[in-house]
Amino acid sequence: MRGRIIKGIAGFYYVFTVGSGIWQCRARGIFRKDGKKPLVGDEVEIEITDEADREASVTEIYPRKNELIRPSVANVDQAMILFAIASPDPDALLLDRFLVMMERQNVPVFLCFNKLDLDGGGLAEHWKQIYESCGYDVLLLSARMDTGSDELRARLAGKITVMAGPSGVGKSSITNLMQGTDVMETGEISRKLRRGKNTTRHSELIMLDDTTMICDTPGFTSLYIPDMKKEDLRFCYPEFSEYEGTCRFSGCVHISEPGCAVKAALQAGRIANERYSSYKKLYQELDDQEKRRY
Repeated sequence: MRGRIIKGIAGFYYVFTVGSGIWQCRARGIFRKDGKKPLVGDEVEIEITDEADREASVTEIYPRKNELIRPSVANVDQAMILFAIASPDPDALLLDRFLVMMERQNVPVFLCFNKLDLDGGGLAEHWKQIYESCGYDVLLLSARMDTGSDELRARLAGKITVMAGPSGVGKSSITNLMQGTDVMETGEISRKLRRGKNTTRHSELIMLDDTTMICDTPGFTSLYIPDMKKEDLRFCYPEFSEYEGTCRFSGCVHISEPGCAVKAALQAGRIANERYSSYKKLYQELDDQEKRRY
């Protein structure tokens, strides 16, 4: 019987099969011998071992179309990066960190800014304009007011979507809204720190229907991209692409070189200051990582 792993905890894998629901499974020992490990999102073949207790064994892992390293999940169709307009305020560096990671792993991505009901000064349109000018699809939402939910459902339909964002931005509230029921634990905003308690403890596919799933992941703040060189970072900023090859020097990384077309576009207002600032910080971070390795 074929199914999909929707959760894995302590050596148990919970596999959803269309028509017969969820089975608790162990993986065959042969996977360990071959150096394979089942991942959330994997399509697998299972063999029933105890029908009454709904237990089975994973006997085969089907080929993956992709595999994300962080979060550890397979067969993702797209990523949804979720931030809040306020409480907490958007962190451009962290937002761009998520985008770089998804660009690097070739995962299509769209952005959502939640808590539109807290926007009192045009901040939502400010952030929307910045990222739409980079070529990203941007949605403005309010889980509290149920604003933008139809547009979000349309983007999620029939896909496996990994959802990423910092604590406190409303990931659990958005997921509950999409499901129409409070199935996830929602954390209160810490009054002292003005950020949410991290209530996501493991990667899990949350089913909206048989073909639509969301993978929620813990927030993270480190740029974790194995083998990424600082010179490759510029290729993860889509708005830089039209200037590639037009700088004075071949291989320009748009940091300190004279005659840089990207910096000229920045000065002309065609590239957002927030984006270029995060680019420089992430470039320096990768440079520091390389120095520590050598």
